[in-house]
Amino acid sequence: MSQGASPEGDLEPVASTDTGENWAPTRALGRAVLVAGLLLVAAVLLGRTDLVILAAPLALSVAFALAKRPRTLPGLRLSTVESFPVEGGDLGATVEVENRDITGYDLTVVHLQHSPWLRLEGGAADAGPSRRGGNRPYVTLVPRGVATAVELAGPAVRWGRHWLGPASAHAVAADGLLVSRAVVTGALGVKVYPLTDPFKADEAMPRAAGLVGQHRSRRPGEGGELAGVRQFGPGDRLRRVDWRVSLRTERLHVAATLSDRDAEVVVLLDLLADAGRSGGIGGASSVLDRSVRAAAAIAEHYLHRGDRVSVLEYGAQARRLRPASGRRQYLTVLEWLLDAHPSPTAQERGGAQLAAGISAAALVVVLTPLLDARSASMLAGLARSGRFVVAVDTLPTDLVSPPVNTWSDVSYRLWKAERENTMGQLAEHGVPVVAWAGAGSLDAVLRDVSRLAAAPKAVLR
Repeated sequence: MSQGASPEGDLEPVASTDTGENWAPTRALGRAVLVAGLLLVAAVLLGRTDLVILAAPLALSVAFALAKRPRTLPGLRLSTVESFPVEGGDLGATVEVENRDITGYDLTVVHLQHSPWLRLEGGAADAGPSRRGGNRPYVTLVPRGVATAVELAGPAVRWGRHWLGPASAHAVAADGLLVSRAVVTGALGVKVYPLTDPFKADEAMPRAAGLVGQHRSRRPGEGGELAGVRQFGPGDRLRRVDWRVSLRTERLHVAATLSDRDAEVVVLLDLLADAGRSGGIGGASSVLDRSVRAAAAIAEHYLHRGDRVSVLEYGAQARRLRPASGRRQYLTVLEWLLDAHPSPTAQERGGAQLAAGISAAALVVVLTPLLDARSASMLAGLARSGRFVVAVDTLPTDLVSPPVNTWSDVSYRLWKAERENTMGQLAEHGVPVVAWAGAGSLDAVLRDVSRLAAAPKAVLR
């Protein structure tokens, strides 16, 4: 749910006496009164008693129906079944209509407004022949003293903060002669988390720090990576003794290992430009969709390995999520990504300003479509500051439509050549650019970055 929204939105039934404002006549009542009046006037003018006999049953039925008019409005309550669905998952909503009057309603028409990304349709609890999907009305019977629920269910096809409601209801009573004014509930906020694309990176991190983790380091210590065999010394554990070498040399030898270290991963979302049209899960993906889903997948992978993950935003808001680890951090990252929006009017911030708040040993994964010149400058500035930067191209491959004429063909070629030239310049600055392709997208790049980090550095004297 969004902030300030509760899992239910309700409006209690009005218990006050009917003042005439809660119920209004329908067209059926107007037609019945008109026909009865015309028959009586004609009977008086023409002196025909048979017309009075025809008008009497109609007038009596109207009077008898109005005598059973209800005094209170129906109660209405809106609630959700699944509060935190994942993109593509099912979401349920229930609209409960309650009748506390001593008179039953003939029928009740319920209408629920919701986001177009929530494909809700009526379920089995929905009574009446007008059971239809979308934002169309639903008809249900509500006898006296009974609460009837209209249940709707369907998938949430896109991530983000969506709205559910308000729900409205009109009750029809007195044999269809009266209709109540609309009873409206409040709207609910629904969080739909992004679906994480399959992703894994088996290569080691360029630098690892801390005391725990699953990455190999060059520092001896307790870990699972074998570094060699050495003689037994003070402090060595007996379970580390290599008996084969010890029996051969007649001296105790132990297996030396490298310590396992955790790493810090910074996921930087470039929100300066967006392109493409989102079609939800299973449809076309925009740049923002690919960036958010890729960020969720990368964060889930490294948090599962015990690393620390932080998320930054390169845009107008310049939001920042502090580094942490664990499942709580993963849920926090998903919550943080729900508020990601394109912001082309971002303030000018170079890579050096961003690098000031990033650890020197962190791996910076920048998700960018490379559609803005400021993005390339930011990447080059991060690389010059000594950070290990990997750029992930989030521009969809099927985004550009075929050229329709010669001029569009030429402009498309020029744009493509300029973009490839930008990627080449970034590679010269030490920023590899790799297209996002799910599992294993960063393996080759992380391998090269790890080799560069392990290479000896020249020292000026």
